[in-house]
This record gives sequence, C-alpha cells and structure tokens, in this order.
Amino acid sequence: MLRRFLTPSVIALLTLGLMALGCALSGLCGGQGGTQARVVDGLRVVTLTTGLDRAWGLAFLPDGRMLVTEKNGRMRLISATGQLKPEPVTGLPAVRDEGQGGLMDVALDPDHPTQPWVYWSYSEPGTGPETRLSGTAVARGQLVNGHMTKVEVIYRQRPKVEGSGHFGSRLVFARDKTLFITLGERQKDSPSNPGTEHAQNVASGLGKVVRIQRDGSLPPGNPRFAGDGAQPELWSIGHRNPQGAALHPITGELWLTEHGPQGGDELNRVRAGRNFGWPLTSDGCPYGSLPAEGCRVNGGTHAPRFEAPLTTWVPLSIAPSGLAFNTGSRYPGWEGQLFAGALKGEAVWRIKLDGDRVVEREPLLKGRLGRIRDVRLGPDGWLYLLTDGEEGRLLRLER
Repeated sequence: MLRRFLTPSVIALLTLGLMALGCALSGLCGGQGGTQARVVDGLRVVTLTTGLDRAWGLAFLPDGRMLVTEKNGRMRLISATGQLKPEPVTGLPAVRDEGQGGLMDVALDPDHPTQPWVYWSYSEPGTGPETRLSGTAVARGQLVNGHMTKVEVIYRQRPKVEGSGHFGSRLVFARDKTLFITLGERQKDSPSNPGTEHAQNVASGLGKVVRIQRDGSLPPGNPRFAGDGAQPELWSIGHRNPQGAALHPITGELWLTEHGPQGGDELNRVRAGRNFGWPLTSDGCPYGSLPAEGCRVNGGTHAPRFEAPLTTWVPLSIAPSGLAFNTGSRYPGWEGQLFAGALKGEAVWRIKLDGDRVVEREPLLKGRLGRIRDVRLGPDGWLYLLTDGEEGRLLRLER
C-alpha cells in the first residue's frame, strides 16, 4: 500500500527533508548561503557565507546586501541572508593577482545611494614596456544589475615598481567626505640599506597615507611636506604596510594597523603631516635577526623625530588586517573598543582604550576561525569578519 505513494518526486522530497534535518541536528552543514552558528570562547559565531576565494574587503549596501572583494579580482554580491550570487560583478578593470596583490578593499560613497558610487583598491599592472611593474590603484563605479558602470580610476600610486608585496590598502572616508587611502612601501625599504627609502621619500607614493576628493582631485587642507617633488596628496609618511584602518568615532581621526618586520606590528593614530618612521625605526627586528635577541630597528626609538605607535606586538607578529571601532550596543562592556583582525595570529584582538591610550588588549577566538582578513561593524551593530584562504567565509559575531 505504502509503495503506491513513494513516487520519485515524493522520495526526493523526503530525502531533502531528512538531509535538512540531519544538517540542523549536526550543525555541520556548509554551503554558500543560510546561517550556521556555534559558540566559541563565549561568542556566537554565525557563518553567513562560505566558498569565498581569498576574501579581502567588505561593504554593506543600503538594501541589506553586501559586497565582498576576492583577491583573485572578483567582486561578489551577497544577499542579506548570506546567499552568494554565483556570477561576480562585471566591468572591473584588470587586476594583477600575484603575491600579496589583487583586488583589495571596497567602500561606498558616504552619500550612497544618492551618489551611488562604489570604490575599490587593487594592484594595477603597468602597460606597454612597464607590464612587469605594478602599483596600488583606486577606481570607482556605479553598480547596476550586477555590472559596474561609469568606471574610472581616481588614484594611481606613483611610481609603479617590480615585486608582489606590500600594496596596503584600505579605504576610509573622512567626516568631510574626502577619501583616505593606505599604501604599502612594496617591500622596497630595508633598514640595512639606508638612503634608498621610499616610505621616507615625499616624491614617492610608497609607504604613505594619501587623502583625495571622491573624484580623485586634491582637497584643501592637505599638509605640505618639505622636499623636492613632494606629492600633494600625501597625508602622512613612513608607513610599512597598513592593512587595517578605521575612523575614530569621537575625534574623526584615522587610526590604522600596519605590519612590522619580525614583530613590531603597530596601531597608529594618523595625524596630518606626521612621519611614522619606517624603515628608520621600528619595534620589530630586521629580517635575518632573531626576535629572541631583543633587537629593534634603530633601537625602536621614535620620538621626537617620528610619531610613536599607540601599541606594538612584540616579539612576534600577528599580521594585522582589518580594523573597526565598536560604536554600537550589541556587546555590553565593550562599547567604544577597537577590534583588529590578525592573519598570522588567527584572532580578533579586542583593544580597550582610555582616550588615545591602550589600557587592555586580548586575542579573541585565537586559532579557532583561521586568518582574519577584515573586520567591519555592520549597520545592525554586529561585528562581521572575513576569513582568508581559498575557502573563505563571511562570519557574524554575536554576544
């Protein structure tokens, strides 16, 4: 009697139902959409999306969807419920996915959606006889039905150089709606080879923070650096590889985290016209030295010539990437604190502040989620994470 009702379609429905039940009971289901949750170190980690390829940057669209960049050059759309659209966004310029280069950060115009611009940073290959060279560039476009229209490059790091390391690069809009861009020194600076520093050379865009208008033009109020050929877009100099950046919610100042050499990763408060010392000074050790020896680049002395970091990680690097201030009320007791991702440390660092002074810091979820590439505070007040790697994930932290 029962066999009459077990048609192929009924069997298929029963199979899907049993699979769904098994997934729900085990909590082991993966996939490119939906939510999975588990409690780790007292935090509820919700997996929204899987299957991302070396995810790098995250931005929230006004309609609840999210934009995620993948280092391979693809920009992806994710629904508010975590469903990854199979087709990447089309219309982006060529990206050189090599070494640490690729498609990097993404940000929305501060007047979005009335000014529906999307901005992204990427490693741009050279042209003609300079095809072997590359540099960080920033473009913008308008997203229409999964295609980027009106695309224009608004900034190019100068000069382009050989190599595949230390591109930066985070994008942060200031309160006056100008755009900060963090730029790595492309691994061209060595403490053992003084006199050849790009990060200290104001005629070079390597190892800098720059500030431009949303259309790429120069804003008023940029500092004037002394030196021949000083680039007028420079905001600060002497950086190594800043890969985390966020605007302070009270002061409006730019804060960033940057990679040290062997140890010496830094949290910096970035002020106009300041020099942060690389490669002349660092709390990290020059390559070839042993951190256990207690070495420091130039003894680690910053003041008075250079701006000192607010905190450093020694003797081992955490490889910081991604930075967000908690301005919401979702995390009782953690209001106003700073959260920094770590690639090498595979953690989210919680940093408690007293004004501009770091008074406490601790690694959360250490070694439990993998390499944390980006940290963002969502419009719902929750922290969102992107994990690095060929099976990257979009996660939400709840408490």
